[in-house]
Amino acid sequence: MRIRSLWLVGLLLLPLPSVAQSGWVDMKGKPVPETDSAKSREGFSATLVITPDQDWRQKWDTPPETIPRFSEADEVGADGELFILTFLSNPKVDSTSGMTDVACDFVILRPDGSYSTRERDLPCFAVKLQGDPRNVYLSTAALKYVAEHTDPRGEWSVSVTVKDRLRGVEIPLTASFVVR
Repeated sequence: MRIRSLWLVGLLLLPLPSVAQSGWVDMKGKPVPETDSAKSREGFSATLVITPDQDWRQKWDTPPETIPRFSEADEVGADGELFILTFLSNPKVDSTSGMTDVACDFVILRPDGSYSTRERDLPCFAVKLQGDPRNVYLSTAALKYVAEHTDPRGEWSVSVTVKDRLRGVEIPLTASFVVR
């Protein structure tokens, strides 16, 4: 399994100087180029991470001064596990209730194009926001994939559409992994 490290909270949502837009920036405030799995639209940002880290929840649930480090994986062997996580920043907050309203569509396609998962409009960040909306937040919807011996080998496609309903913005994210 090829694994890369990702310092997720190293990506922060801060205002960018050009036309008052916002987007993912690194710890030095430099804009991070968009990828298929990390995008921003109208000030709202989302990132899709596929990790083999079984302790992803413990890594996330740390004090604010601790920057969680996640491994990213693009392949998995039989009986291996992957966790599909989405992170977001700057959801619109309802001025009356203080609530956010972010939903996610999850689609996982097998190598033959058939659906493994097809979930629409899952609430993935509908909370009364206590902190700065520009902080990085973990979605409340996460998927676990276990590579069964009977699963088809080859490339599996993951699509997550993160929808800030209050802002009227959708961010389509894609990634993939290979089952060996």
